[in-house]
Amino acid sequence: MALRDDLHAQVAKIFREIWTTRDGQVVPANADVGLGNDAVKLNATVLYADLADSTLLVDRHIPAFAAEVYKTFLHCAAKIIVNEGGEITAYDGDRVMAVFLGHGKNVAAIRAAMQINFVVKNVIAPTMAVQYNTTNYTLKHVIGVDTSDLFVARTGVRGANDLVWVGRAANHAAKLAALPDTYQTYVTKAVFDQVPDFFKYSEVGAAIWEPATWNTFDNSIVYRTTWGQIVL
Repeated sequence: MALRDDLHAQVAKIFREIWTTRDGQVVPANADVGLGNDAVKLNATVLYADLADSTLLVDRHIPAFAAEVYKTFLHCAAKIIVNEGGEITAYDGDRVMAVFLGHGKNVAAIRAAMQINFVVKNVIAPTMAVQYNTTNYTLKHVIGVDTSDLFVARTGVRGANDLVWVGRAANHAAKLAALPDTYQTYVTKAVFDQVPDFFKYSEVGAAIWEPATWNTFDNSIVYRTTWGQIVL
């Protein structure tokens, strides 16, 4: 069968087949989801942590230095996420995606975001400055967080496939992580409304989050902050 005929048959099959779905309580592994129209439904909070200006990093610095920046940022972000009960679902170049489940998922994601911001500024940046005291590079990052129902399916072909996370939280968290690095953390109102006051105000009672209109998505309200807090 020619490739075109094979692709036509497979596309028709995907659109025609009835979906088999089930509610999930844990993040599924690839083997837990079939390659056919099979999916797991979850209510989850998604966090994307993304290096800012990584194109300039790779264009203006030697590969070894750029790789060290990638590695240190992704290592610290991943360790913090896991420590807060999140599960890493994907690495994509200079960013990491994580999923949080359970009653405290929004608080855990906010805690992780604040800790990543603290570590970038107080661990990675000063350590890099000691090792490379003549570099003009400043590590910047952005984190996006949203929460919603998700539809987790498996895509690809045998031997080369992965899970795809379909739903607002996965899409919006990724888009928030692409916003300007003037602020390090952006969260949707759905997340912000579930966060206790402990993560909304500083020790002197000043608000640490600023509301903003997200023009890209129906002028919805998001909250942004530069706050970093070590709560490890």
